Amino acid sequence: MPTLSIKDVPEPVAQALRERARRHHRSLQGELMALVCEAVAAEHDASLGNQPASPLSASAVRGGLAGRGAGPASSAAGSKSIEQIAREHAVRRARPARGGPIGGAQVRADRDSR
Repeated sequence: MPTLSIKDVPEPVAQALRERARRHHRSLQGELMALVCEAVAAEHDASLGNQPASPLSASAVRGGLAGRGAGPASSAAGSKSIEQIAREHAVRRARPARGGPIGGAQVRADRDSR
């Protein structure tokens, strides 16, 4: 995968990018990747007359079509929001049982029944 480098970035611009990355809960690299992907997707969509099925749409690029993963489940490092991560976690993990007997009460009942 090619590496891009930007030289001689003015300090106010670099600081603004660091702040933006912090607000979006991303690394600086992740924020720069998101900005570049959005710019490329917008340019590509504009050249196609804003067709919604563009293979370079920002969400598709972030979802892994930029060469970082195999599909929408894998994304560029740092490109998921904390809310997206929480939703994915909630889907994968079963909720604990509610309203049932408490473990300690079950042990006491079993002990007292002997």
